[in-house]
Amino acid sequence: MHLSSIRLDSPITIVIVVVVTLLAIIAIPLFWERWKRKLLWRTVTILCAVVSIVVTTGLAGNMIGGFFPTLGSLLGTGVYAADSIDAETTQNGENLEVVRDVGAAHAKDGKGTVVHMKVTGRRTKLTRDVTVYLPPQYFDAAYKNLRFPAVEWIPNYPSGPEVVTDGYKLPDQLDAAIAKRVLPPVVVIMPDPTGVPKIGHDTECVDEVNGTANDTYLTADLREWALQKLGVAADRKAWTFAGWSSGGYCAMNLVTRHPQWYGQAVSVSGYDRAQVDAETENLYKGRQDVDDANNVGITVRLHPSPVDILAIWGEKEKFEGAAADLIRTAVRPPVRFQSWRVADAGHNMNTFKSQIPEILAWIGAHTVPPALPGRQVETTGGVQPWPLPRSGAPGALVDIDQ
Repeated sequence: MHLSSIRLDSPITIVIVVVVTLLAIIAIPLFWERWKRKLLWRTVTILCAVVSIVVTTGLAGNMIGGFFPTLGSLLGTGVYAADSIDAETTQNGENLEVVRDVGAAHAKDGKGTVVHMKVTGRRTKLTRDVTVYLPPQYFDAAYKNLRFPAVEWIPNYPSGPEVVTDGYKLPDQLDAAIAKRVLPPVVVIMPDPTGVPKIGHDTECVDEVNGTANDTYLTADLREWALQKLGVAADRKAWTFAGWSSGGYCAMNLVTRHPQWYGQAVSVSGYDRAQVDAETENLYKGRQDVDDANNVGITVRLHPSPVDILAIWGEKEKFEGAAADLIRTAVRPPVRFQSWRVADAGHNMNTFKSQIPEILAWIGAHTVPPALPGRQVETTGGVQPWPLPRSGAPGALVDIDQ
């Protein structure tokens, strides 16, 4: 059995661990007098109880936060596993055509196809896990010559893309939103923003000073790869960043740093700058200028660009709410900033999951539908119907300069 097949998010696992913990705790007073001359056994009993309590607490926190679905993902074994993956492809998706039959079968049921692969960045040479959602229309002959909009969904630290598919159940939400036509058919790219090891390696999606070029990989490298391999649209308004917690910060920071490539971002429970804590590496090595360059509030004030940002936070999330207020105060045109405060269950995945339908609707209202190469669909009045618009009709395809 591989470590990646051992689920950490299973209620059965939690029940077993809780039972073991209770037995370990009960064993201390039960055997204490019996083992009063056996120091080793007393020590082992105490250690078992303490370790069991720590494991139980960790598993409970993991289920609430949805960080690691499997033991393999926690330990960074390098072997990817997610229940919701429909197909694996070779490096960089070179044999992506192998999923066409699977995708066509799913499309008949109105379902997208989820594919996993390793992608190596041309500039950074970083190799990381990337999971891709391909909408049902991706395998429809009527859409063969169209370029689909793209969403880059950044997982929260310390998770990888498996939390987006297994934890958030995002593919099901995408299927439903596309079927209801509140979201155009989109290709969703779910990269690993951290790499391995996970623990103690919070990169915050930034290019570290004298370190890993995480920003460059997530933007320039993945965008170039997606344009070439997935055939998505190049229009900046066809590209959206989204994420929860650290992924929310990543979304806002990357869209404001690279407005030439991205048009909008959604942050749920995100913040305005990289956190400084035990899990975050020394990202900037004392370089205040680089720190400031990755501060969303400073960027939208000093370098405003025509991007749309939606920030959502829970009413119990005081830190995240304060960050949203700071950004709102700093915003200068042509940045467009919206924010929602919602009822929440604290800073955990349940708060985020409850907002996914509204998030997808917002993305649908701000991104452009599939378009012919070199062309763009007018989106005045909101999202257009997905059946291909006819020339001359409202919402028809019109030429634009590249």
